[in-house]
Amino acid sequence: MTSLRSLPVYLAIATIGLVHLTFGQSATPTPTSETSRLAGYSAQSSKAERDWEKKLQAGIVPKNLRQSMQRLSARPHHVGSPYDKENSEWILSKFKEWGFDAHIETFQVLFPTPKERIVEMIEPTRFQAKLQEPAVPGDPTSNQTAEQLPTYNAYSIDGDVSAPLVYVNYGNREDYEQLDRLGISVKGAIVIARYGEGWRGIKPKVGAEHGAIGCIIYSDPKDDGFFNGDDYPNGGWRPREGVQRGSVMDTDYPGDPLTPGVGATADAKRLDIKDAKTITKIPVLPISWGDALPLLSALQGPVAPETWRGALPITYHVGPGPAKVHLKVASNWDLKPVNDVIATMRGSDEPDEWVIRGNHYDAWVNGADDPISGMVAVLEEARMLGELHKQGWNPKRTVILCAWDGEEPGLLGSTEWVEAHRGELQKHAVAYINSDSNGRGFFRAGGSHDLQRLINDVALDIQDPEKHISVQQRARLQRIADAHNAEDRAEIRKSNDIRIGALGDGSDYAPFIDHAGISALNIGYGGENDADAYHSIYDDFYWYTKFMDTDFSYGTALAQTAGTAVMRLADAEVIPYEYNAEAETVGRYVKELEKLLKDKQDEITERNLELKEGLFTATADPRKTSVPPPAKPVPPFMNFAPLKNGVEAIRKSADRYQSVFSKWQAGGTDLPRQTAAALNTELTQIQRAFLTEKGLPERPWFKHQVYAPGAYTGYGAKPIAAVREYMDQEKWKEAEAQVPVVGQVLENVAVAIGKAADDLEKATLPGR
Repeated sequence: MTSLRSLPVYLAIATIGLVHLTFGQSATPTPTSETSRLAGYSAQSSKAERDWEKKLQAGIVPKNLRQSMQRLSARPHHVGSPYDKENSEWILSKFKEWGFDAHIETFQVLFPTPKERIVEMIEPTRFQAKLQEPAVPGDPTSNQTAEQLPTYNAYSIDGDVSAPLVYVNYGNREDYEQLDRLGISVKGAIVIARYGEGWRGIKPKVGAEHGAIGCIIYSDPKDDGFFNGDDYPNGGWRPREGVQRGSVMDTDYPGDPLTPGVGATADAKRLDIKDAKTITKIPVLPISWGDALPLLSALQGPVAPETWRGALPITYHVGPGPAKVHLKVASNWDLKPVNDVIATMRGSDEPDEWVIRGNHYDAWVNGADDPISGMVAVLEEARMLGELHKQGWNPKRTVILCAWDGEEPGLLGSTEWVEAHRGELQKHAVAYINSDSNGRGFFRAGGSHDLQRLINDVALDIQDPEKHISVQQRARLQRIADAHNAEDRAEIRKSNDIRIGALGDGSDYAPFIDHAGISALNIGYGGENDADAYHSIYDDFYWYTKFMDTDFSYGTALAQTAGTAVMRLADAEVIPYEYNAEAETVGRYVKELEKLLKDKQDEITERNLELKEGLFTATADPRKTSVPPPAKPVPPFMNFAPLKNGVEAIRKSADRYQSVFSKWQAGGTDLPRQTAAALNTELTQIQRAFLTEKGLPERPWFKHQVYAPGAYTGYGAKPIAAVREYMDQEKWKEAEAQVPVVGQVLENVAVAIGKAADDLEKATLPGR
């Protein structure tokens, strides 16, 4: 579903949590010493752990990554397809070959596939959209037409509508505010939006809220085509007829739409399709820029604002009309199997503590980049973990490797698995490490901030294959280069850890962190790919090996990074969570809420004054329609004290825990196994303390009160969403009512961290 490569293009995907790294405060960074003690380890076990990790890193073979990608992406393998099933069985056989206890767990889920698709202009001239991606000479798999899913948006409601066309830019809420200023309504119209600047499913959602009866989404070459570089096959960018497939399922409930909140097992109680809340309210189809050009060319009305103009050789008009379009969507609404491949290596000391690593293997078509570039890293990690096991390495904790099916339509495989095993996972899971697509360039990470220090320590031990410095150091220097001002650069330079991004939605980490409260990471490499074939037939082995990570050096780095993180979590005496970064980050989120309120107060006060002065009427061009914005009440002051008190409580508990933890590390005292096990059980439950069983207002599936996507961001994270969502909707009373609820959650987390500090201190007192 997500793609590190496409982050600069699809900015909503950019906050899938995969991604842009910001920074926490500490000392000047230095590479970890070969003799330094690893967090959570004794001095003796640190040396042994480093030796095993070096063997894993040295054993990763790029040729294996290449061969696995060629095998897995050889044919289209969407949910329910024959080759998707073949891939699951092949992955299962490899896990077993490498010594894992592996099985396939199957869920029956709703997965619609297209039966009829029509986009045609019926006025002022006639034009029939092709809705077909042509094969490319020399690309040996782009011609597998009979097996390819047609270009469509899964979970679009069926519909047959004809109406005037209106161009709505990216189709976000802000774009409709601009349309209001232009005096243009989309009520009864079909809207056409370009991909980017937000998740695709938001475009029909917002359009429907404004009265549109249909939605078309096209790929503008300014965003992912020839504006950026040569298009395929001369270069790697989306060609004229390239189309981005994708789900438009409402993300309020990831997973099977018919069994929200519970696993889609054989005995699950299912909703009727008409009651499924995540299916769109209006029909929607994606098209290429080649098909969009005649439609956009036929629009008149106001010239689009400058920021709305793409790279097509036309004057962009908004409409409505005179272009009138007929849009028809009809799907087969069938249940299809998703086959999760689950592989287990049982822990030697604490088998009931689980370290989980996953990536999905289903794709919209051949999916070499998304997701196979990440899946092959998991397979190579598995091979090396099995090899180390033969050489005498035994993980203290159980390692579970997961190859997820059904991620592309809506995190189906991972969500159903987490929902089916939620109780077990909340009792046993230590952490979940996810990847998705992988490309060439900089290390990027998102996650729960109790794992920030861990992944920084790991990244310091991985060498960048092109620059031959640590991937952590290179990522840090990139952030300095990208900083906007001297103040930002100064903050980065005094930082030790890279502050990882918050996780929202968009890949298989979501059910773990958002629903079950399991500490999670999402990692990968990217930022230097001069290519984009996201969710098209051109994302295949030929394209990937020509334009992406051509020698699989960054696939090697991903396997080294994730494999090392898995080993370090699996072998530590004390799980190396660290809570200072959690406290600092949540504190930043609260400051952002305060700033948002102040900015809104200033903005609305100024706008109301300008309305009173007659500014908008006086400055409007009398020959163009320009509607003044409405006056609004100035937002009231809000009491953020419960949140600030909660943050301060977490900070104090985190400082105390880190102090006790550091003393234990420095003292070299080994914890008795039983004592360590009891402490680790406590530690795994701290992230669960961020949950409320009621979940977020109006979105109860999302139970985490800090990490969650926004209702109108799709993939993008919106921290402290219970408060932030209402503030964004200017529902100030509702927002303030959520402040003490989240504040109490933060207080609960602080208590849990404090108790862990007490217990660790008691266990390390002299004579104990």
